[in-house]
Amino acid sequence: MDEHALENRTVLVTGSARGVGRELLLATAAYGADTAVHYHTSAEAAREVAEEARTRGGGDTEAMTVQADITDPESVDGLFSAVEAELGSVDVLVNNVGDFAPSRWDELEFETWNRVLETNLNGTYLCSKRALETMRGGEQGDRTDGAADGDEYGRIVNVGYASSEKGLVSPVNFPYFVAKAGVLMFTRMLAADTQNDGVTVNAISPYVVENSDEFPEELPRGRPANFDDLVQPLLFFLDPDSGYISGENIEVDGGWLPEHV
Repeated sequence: MDEHALENRTVLVTGSARGVGRELLLATAAYGADTAVHYHTSAEAAREVAEEARTRGGGDTEAMTVQADITDPESVDGLFSAVEAELGSVDVLVNNVGDFAPSRWDELEFETWNRVLETNLNGTYLCSKRALETMRGGEQGDRTDGAADGDEYGRIVNVGYASSEKGLVSPVNFPYFVAKAGVLMFTRMLAADTQNDGVTVNAISPYVVENSDEFPEELPRGRPANFDDLVQPLLFFLDPDSGYISGENIEVDGGWLPEHV
């Protein structure tokens, strides 16, 4: 992708104060994007990421922090309104937030079960719906406040989980697998629904990443995915030349087969 490909674009990555979300957001800043660092409780970490984003952008990009609970519709609306007021309409949305519950399904409290579904699936739904109000353009939005003149460009990238499309089932962490399967189904549906709007909707689905809390005894290729392994498919999806690629899911798993989970 051209090093200036994301100039005059506004990027919002949910959960970008730490971990995978942080690295994905910083990668877009390096390509010239103005960035919104979303956080729920990690305010100081978010401020540090925003400062690093400005540095990665060479001083020519803007960065802001914004707090929101992405499972609450009013909070999501406030999140997007704040970004629109400071940086302009969101051109790129990366739905990264998603809680994890590494316990047997029947040992989970309902609140934990529900929180996993809400953060992974409902958050993706709420943020995507709100983003499309301006990404679609026309009567539903105004693309003149940040996007390049005369173009149609909108990108939604959802973070899934490897092998979710294959019907991954395990009594351990079951609500997470259910939610991620829903995220990938939602990705396909939304891609079909936006095919005439200049918007693409795709997914990146990692297995074990370098910052994961737990590591299995055997890993594909002898290592977890590093952050750059996830950045590469993101940049591919965001490239203006990738506008015909939508509804796809890139599994970043090193060739993992989930015989045992």
